[in-house]
Amino acid sequence: MARIQKRKLYDVSAPNSSTGIINGESSNVLNWDDVRFSWAYPMYKNMLGNFWTPFEINMSNDVKQWEALSDDEQDTFKKIIGLLAFLDSIQTDYSSKVADYLTDSSLSALMQVLSFQEVVHNQSYSYVLSSIVNKHEQDQIFEYWKHDEVLLERNQFIASGYEAFVQNPSPQTFFESIVYDIILEGLFFYAGFAFFYNLARNQKMVSTSTMINYINRDEQLHVTLFVNIVKELFNEHPELDTKANHDFITNTFREAAELEIKWGEYIIGNRFPGITMSELSDYIKFMANTRVNQLGIERPFEGYRENPMRWIKAYADVNAGKSDFFEQKSRQYTKVSDDNGFDDL
Repeated sequence: MARIQKRKLYDVSAPNSSTGIINGESSNVLNWDDVRFSWAYPMYKNMLGNFWTPFEINMSNDVKQWEALSDDEQDTFKKIIGLLAFLDSIQTDYSSKVADYLTDSSLSALMQVLSFQEVVHNQSYSYVLSSIVNKHEQDQIFEYWKHDEVLLERNQFIASGYEAFVQNPSPQTFFESIVYDIILEGLFFYAGFAFFYNLARNQKMVSTSTMINYINRDEQLHVTLFVNIVKELFNEHPELDTKANHDFITNTFREAAELEIKWGEYIIGNRFPGITMSELSDYIKFMANTRVNQLGIERPFEGYRENPMRWIKAYADVNAGKSDFFEQKSRQYTKVSDDNGFDDL
């Protein structure tokens, strides 16, 4: 199998604008006015425009509401946070490894911004948990992924695709790992996201759900970045643009959707007013079709072309900044300031 070469630290004989997305030549000097892909700089600006930190959000209302949640709500809340913490942790490391092989300085830079955002996401889970549970329980939640069988199955599905690339970096494993990345960021968070948004539309844990909305916006941009990379990869390496790889995308997303549905049944089921398992299953299939359609590949599920959970407004516009995602409702949090800090609940 052909190997994929790491990007050089610098190359005095190569142009600043790269000759290839992988296995190309580049000086590795970044000049945003001299980059190969016209979409790279707008993507960079959009990612910067989404900048946020968890400390902006005052968790005081959520702290007061936490004990009023049902046992099922608390259990699902903690299990989803445990999942997200694992996924964003490995995502931080994976994106840095991908960056090593992108022989285009603008795409490498975008990957570094993405890695930073994943660190912020992961820290936000600690911030939420430290607000509502003690340190011992927080530590237990961050251990869920090691012991929960349903979580292990989902996580291994992604991790094995990443690990195949890390252990044997080639154009093919590079491509396959990106498909798994799009699944992670564009599908595997969405049952959990729906749970938090449903809490918020019932005026519960709105601050946590607002933070999830910020993460959601970041992840959508990340999906767009990796979708663009796949398309450019197919353009530059037609040997990868094959029916076998198209089928790989469709079939892998189909399997991923079934795993996400299984996870949704496990953590949500029909236990919470506002979400039925039938509706959630249809929503997951809709999201899988949406992601595969972004790649220009045959959708994994016949039908499922309309969002069955239209009350979810958070996904409407990734460029909308940090606008309210609950229509006609004021947010129930304020930014933390020196006069209104988390320590002064």
